[in-house]
Amino acid sequence: MILKAKHILVKHEYEAKDIQRKLQNGEAFEKLAKDFSLCSSAPKGGDLGEFKKGMMVPAFEKALLKLKAKEISGIVKTQFGYHLILRLD
Repeated sequence: MILKAKHILVKHEYEAKDIQRKLQNGEAFEKLAKDFSLCSSAPKGGDLGEFKKGMMVPAFEKALLKLKAKEISGIVKTQFGYHLILRLD
């Protein structure tokens, strides 16, 4: 199974909540990823490209697989920090 997603990674939950509010107010996911994400994918708007099932940490993958295409997750905590995930496929 090939998956495609974008994400925003931040260090603190309060940052993720603030970004979540901005998304709900209509701000673009890609712009917020570029402005706030700590991941190396930030310059690409958070785009992680294509990856196979089992390549991401379990909490991230579990949240991603629950999403429909173009849906954004709630806040997902992993050992890397707090993520907001946008499923693309």
